[in-house]
Parts: sequence; structure tokens; C-alpha cells
Amino acid sequence: MATEIVKELVNAGVHFGHQSKKWHPRMRPYILFQKGDIHIINLEETARQLGEAAEYLSKTVRQNKKILFVGCKRQAHDSVREAAEATGQYYVNHRWLGGTLTNLETIRKSVKRLEFLENLEKSATAASSRSKKELAALHREKNKLLRNLQGIRKMEKYPDVLVIVDSARESIAVAEARRLSIPIVAMVDSNADPDLIDYPIAGNDDAIRSIRIVLQNLVDPVIGALEEIGQSPKR
Repeated sequence: MATEIVKELVNAGVHFGHQSKKWHPRMRPYILFQKGDIHIINLEETARQLGEAAEYLSKTVRQNKKILFVGCKRQAHDSVREAAEATGQYYVNHRWLGGTLTNLETIRKSVKRLEFLENLEKSATAASSRSKKELAALHREKNKLLRNLQGIRKMEKYPDVLVIVDSARESIAVAEARRLSIPIVAMVDSNADPDLIDYPIAGNDDAIRSIRIVLQNLVDPVIGALEEIGQSPKR
């Protein structure tokens, strides 16, 4: 089984790290060798980490706890949203707003503002009392809020664990989770510090295929765990 997973990871290019000059020394245990100026990641270690992380996430959902998937880089947008929707969890895939965790009350106020704007657009009476310019500005504000908050609009309390694509890029999310002692599962490329992550998964976090295969190997066991407890994957 482990051999099959390693083959899948190889085919998806998960083993390609960053340029060696950009590496983080604490990634040394997960690097197999250097090819040219690129670090090659040890996928046997990655497969082991995937198994541990998947087991932890499965245990989390069996306890009716919630996961927040995070990945705001372009390559991760769709995979992060799909992973969250498939498992009925929360997600942030466009922009991590500072204080999403540490200032959740303000985020909840922004969600209420979004709901107000959505209801405003549905109200013919409210619309008729405003100019076209004002309505256009409100529509732009609604779309911006929707893009940033869609995946967490029902998140009224802290998530129980974060799953992050690219721990280096999402450093603010990592810092907020650590401040609140929220466990983190994250893809860590050769330029990242794995010691900041509770369940690091060494791998290429820049390629769409790589991100997708790693998330799939986390999501499938979670779906299985949800089915075991008869829970529908809806937020």
C-alpha cells in the first residue's frame, strides 16, 4: 500500500522541492538528495507523514470536531475548496484575513455585513432608494466579502485543526493557530520550517497535481470516518 502511494506521489511530482539555495536547514531529514540545483524530497517519509496526518484528521471528525482547510495561492484554490466541500468542513482559499482566528469576533461582524448586503440586493425597495453608483459599490463590496468569507461564513467558533497548503506562504495562519494552540497539518516544501507544524507533510506545494494528490490522501480517510459515524458532509 505504501509503495502504491509513493508511486502516486512520484507521478504527481510531489518529490520536487525548491532550489537548494532556498532550503530550510530543518528540512534536512526529509530531503533525499540534490539534483542539479533542486532538492528531491524523500517520498517514503512523505507517505508516512500522510498516513499519520490522515489518521489524526479521521479521529478529529469522528469526535464531531471541525477542520479548516487553508490555501490561498492560485494553484491551491480549487483543491482546497473541493477538499472542504467533500468533507463538509471550512475553508479559506483566496485571502487569509489577519485575525481570522485571533479576532474571530470581527470576522463574524464581516459575515453579518455580507448577509446584509446579500439581503439588500434581494430587496427591490432597498434598491430603489439608492443610486446606481451606490448600488454598484455595494455589489463590489459584497463580492469581495463573499470571495474571502464564503468558506468560513458558518464558522462561529475556532476550528479544531487547520490543514494548510504551503506553510511558508500561509505564515500568518500558522502563527494564529499556534497562538491559540490549534493543531496544524500542513504541506511543507523544502523552504519551510517543519518544526512549526504538528503534522508536517514534506512535498511540492507549488504544483496543482502535487497539492491535489496530497489533499486527496487526506480527504478520502476523512470521508470514510464520516461515513462510519453516519455524518453527512455538510457544514
